[in-house]
Amino acid sequence: MSLLETNNVMRQLRIEKVTVNCSVGESGAKLERAAKILESLTGQRPQTRKAKKTVKGFGIHKGEPIALRVTLRRQKAIEFLTKVLKAVNNTLKASSFDSNGNFSFGIKEHLDIPGTKYDPALGTIGMDVCVHISRPGLRVSLRRRAKSNVGKSHRITPEETMEYVKQVFNVKIAGEEYEA
Repeated sequence: MSLLETNNVMRQLRIEKVTVNCSVGESGAKLERAAKILESLTGQRPQTRKAKKTVKGFGIHKGEPIALRVTLRRQKAIEFLTKVLKAVNNTLKASSFDSNGNFSFGIKEHLDIPGTKYDPALGTIGMDVCVHISRPGLRVSLRRRAKSNVGKSHRITPEETMEYVKQVFNVKIAGEEYEA
């Protein structure tokens, strides 16, 4: 029986959220152009992220906005992930999956995403896409009141996530053996 066909609702996997990160490295016009591109791709206004410390070699100062982030949930997350996986030819590396069953991958240029058109005024940006997979019941470990641990048998393994992504998004996994 596959992960999608299980009768136990608490064992079914789901996409909790998709986070899109774009580090521009400097504030100003370049960051604003990247924000317009991210907003057009995701349909949400991105958050600006500030530098945590000063790096003189890169000309970055503490507190300066240098990056953008968008968090997508529910149906928007699934639609965006379907679109973005086509940019990487529906192929992920086995090393992209972590020990908790989440996975991440990068896109060198946003133009690789099908359906995006080049605008010379905006340029191109790259981005990182992080996908958080969970089961119902994860909230028990995250909530403030009556917090408790999630049992070992209820945690997600990388192999389960790989199987889920193969079935739902028709993704090929390169280097099938997972190394912890």
